[in-house]
Amino acid sequence: MEMPLFPLKNVVLFPGMMLPLHIFELRYREMINRCIEEKIPFGVLLIEEGQEVGDTAKPHMVGTAARITRVERYEDGRMDIVALGTQRFRVVDFDHSKSYLSGSVRHFPVINGETVQASQLVQVVRPKIIEYVEMLAKASQTRLKLDRLPEDATTLAFLVAISLQISPKDKQSVLELTGIPEILSREVHLLSREILFTKHMIDTQEEVLQMNMGPTGYIFPN
Repeated sequence: MEMPLFPLKNVVLFPGMMLPLHIFELRYREMINRCIEEKIPFGVLLIEEGQEVGDTAKPHMVGTAARITRVERYEDGRMDIVALGTQRFRVVDFDHSKSYLSGSVRHFPVINGETVQASQLVQVVRPKIIEYVEMLAKASQTRLKLDRLPEDATTLAFLVAISLQISPKDKQSVLELTGIPEILSREVHLLSREILFTKHMIDTQEEVLQMNMGPTGYIFPN
């Protein structure tokens, strides 16, 4: 199927994820207006090389379709929209004939979400994501709390992917994995890594604070 495509520099969209966007470029106003009028989704792709503005961006080939759920229009034609990630796709061919990028895409289904392996990995991931969020809350000195975690392996896998504070490159690597067991297994590794990193940051906060304090207790600027 043909789909309008929206390459973004630092965003990896997952199924179930809400995506707010400010639409100001003329080509993307045209694209979004088409999606609204024809009631069709657009595809979000992470940019591998290049920038969002201009025509030099090279996007990754795997992305997620986005359905527009809310639109706020401005008098000058700009828009604020909220879109919901729905399902993954893989680009077959890019089409540069329009003012905006589009392409021929095929559905990239999530598989093996109800296997024994997926169920076993859920039991490993659940306590790790809870620990991770607690660590983030402690490090940032804010109140962070996960609502009740889903039992379903597929829903949990994408919730963790959305929640992880990691690089777009790491998130893209998760999005491109074929099945839920592979995604959950990768998330076990990523959560373990991020928990260790965050714990180290917490443990060294007091040391860094002491290093920045003068003899009178004055904190020197970094």
